[in-house]
Amino acid sequence: MKWLKRIKTIARTLYLYALADLLAGRIRQNWLRSLVSKLPKLAQYADEPLPVRLRLALENLGPIFVKFGQVLSTRPDLIPHDYAVELAKLQDKVPPFDAALSKRQIEAALGQPVETLYAEFETEPVASASIAQVHKARLHTGEAVAVKVLRPNLVPVIEQDLALMRLGAYWVEKLFSDGKRLKPREVVAEFDKYLHDELDLMREAANASQLYRNFQNSTMLVVPKVFYDYCSRDVLTIEWMDGTPVSDIATLKAKNTDLKKLSEYGVEIFFTQVFRDGFFHADMHPGNILVADDNRYIALDFGIVGTLTDYDKRYLAINFLAFFNRDYHRVATAHIESGWVPADTRAEELEAAVRSVCEPVFNKPISQISFGIVLVRLFEVSRRFNVEIQPQLVLLQKTLLNIEGLGRRLDPDLDLWATAKPFLTKWMNQQIGPKAFFNSLKNEAPDWAQILPALPRKLNALVDENRRQEMRDAYIHLVKIQQRQSLWLAVIAVALVLILLFK
Repeated sequence: MKWLKRIKTIARTLYLYALADLLAGRIRQNWLRSLVSKLPKLAQYADEPLPVRLRLALENLGPIFVKFGQVLSTRPDLIPHDYAVELAKLQDKVPPFDAALSKRQIEAALGQPVETLYAEFETEPVASASIAQVHKARLHTGEAVAVKVLRPNLVPVIEQDLALMRLGAYWVEKLFSDGKRLKPREVVAEFDKYLHDELDLMREAANASQLYRNFQNSTMLVVPKVFYDYCSRDVLTIEWMDGTPVSDIATLKAKNTDLKKLSEYGVEIFFTQVFRDGFFHADMHPGNILVADDNRYIALDFGIVGTLTDYDKRYLAINFLAFFNRDYHRVATAHIESGWVPADTRAEELEAAVRSVCEPVFNKPISQISFGIVLVRLFEVSRRFNVEIQPQLVLLQKTLLNIEGLGRRLDPDLDLWATAKPFLTKWMNQQIGPKAFFNSLKNEAPDWAQILPALPRKLNALVDENRRQEMRDAYIHLVKIQQRQSLWLAVIAVALVLILLFK
């Protein structure tokens, strides 16, 4: 009956943080809405804004609900902006578990004693979160490493809370007026997938390896190396990284770090990942970023990454350039061309909606305009036209907001547009025009070398096939005509027989 006890805990928490206000106005059934609205409020939290109360309630419910709130904060297409901002403040910090359990997890996963695997292993963890904790260690080859270990017996706890979330999502969809629009069951399913992906540390290892290759010789970003001989689904061993937390501005200044250059690096790294690689680190909050003494960023924690197709990249580039040139008609036509709004949508109607939402953004110096807010505005317009925002673009929007906040914390005068526009313009020029055409020809040349010699034979075979199909169609047509003629002949014959019989 553990689930029943958990339901009581959830109900008590909703009452404790006076979340009836969040529920009452959205319930369809009048009698239930009236009942919920009459629940007494506890004075301790009644005066706090609703988004704050929701954040506090999720923190009270524990690590899985904290992570759910973090995921929900990345869905501004589903929840109001003030809720997204507040839920983004959720901190995934929990007390560490016993080092003896860590060692048992490692030995079970890697099949050898910890002393055999590592020359040194620090029992005191350097970081602890809801899913895993990290220990510093040293390999027998002398390399310092970070060893990430999943919490033991985590799966039953996760499955119980996920089952309750699915049940809650079902009732939200049934009882609440905007339940279907919020797609609660889809959101929980997305969270389920995200959480189970995070439970497989080999996925994180693969993500880290990909980013390491993409930025192997970079002067802006360092990515730790993965030691695959010491990795499994439950254990991840990567290169240890020394650096200053990016949020520690005082220490960075004391080290004479070029904060202006660092802020520009952040923007360039982001756009390089998005438009060059189509593969980006999607969890770039300050806790996952260090700064090396040589003025390069150090990326950590690769559990969440985003991927973009060439189609996504082209769509984003066109929209960013059009937005900052205030070419709202191009924004509208880009939406229609992408198929994200119905084909019969009038471009002028969509253009007017985009203009009404985005013009206020531009009533300030361009150096203060937020790329992330522009993308949020884009999603708001899309929602009004019943567009389902792609998950990879939601991840990108969240990452962009993180990068922006970080960049302007390092340099309040950072002009993101001045940094990003040349990059976007160059990328678009490479994708469209004569240069892009010849690059495409060059990339496709090996395939053409195989296709061209066989092309006459394939064309001839295609023509023959078309002829055969035409002959088959003509034959079937004749057969059908003959069948109809035979039917009429039979009818006429029967009629003649009947006339002769009854004459």
